[in-house]
Amino acid sequence: MKTIALATTLLGFAAAPAMAATVTANLTGTDGSEIGTVTVTDTPSGMAHATVELQGLPEGVHGIHIHETGDCSASDFTSAGGHLAAGAEHGVMVEGGPHPGDLPNAHVPADGAVTVEAFLPAVSVEELMMDDDGSAFIVHAGADDYESQPSGDAGSRLACGVFEPE
Repeated sequence: MKTIALATTLLGFAAAPAMAATVTANLTGTDGSEIGTVTVTDTPSGMAHATVELQGLPEGVHGIHIHETGDCSASDFTSAGGHLAAGAEHGVMVEGGPHPGDLPNAHVPADGAVTVEAFLPAVSVEELMMDDDGSAFIVHAGADDYESQPSGDAGSRLACGVFEPE
């Protein structure tokens, strides 16, 4: 009896899922102000989960994206490169889209604070975001139109943060 219980217990441990990869970015505005945080976690389903918490933004609709390079050193954040694309087209409104790094627009109210949650079916934190040059998160000045190439015509970059593993 004890042997069976031990075998069941050991099997239970062997079947436990591995720890999911998680990265977090602390966002800074072009003026150096703290804008918020973004956390992306691989899930057992194979679909990444993103939580975006922003404050201090102008009221309106803003495109938000994961970008291909973990570098926010340029004053206009262009050092973060383009969207995390993995060979896909930009936007949900085009054939061959969206980019893995495309998220829904953030609708920021008058107080400048918003939380956005999104499932990212084509993102693997460990494989796409934690590659040799890392990745970054960008908040754009305008709305993403979900179809213009290569980045949705979302305008200049208001905030940037480099993803770091937790």
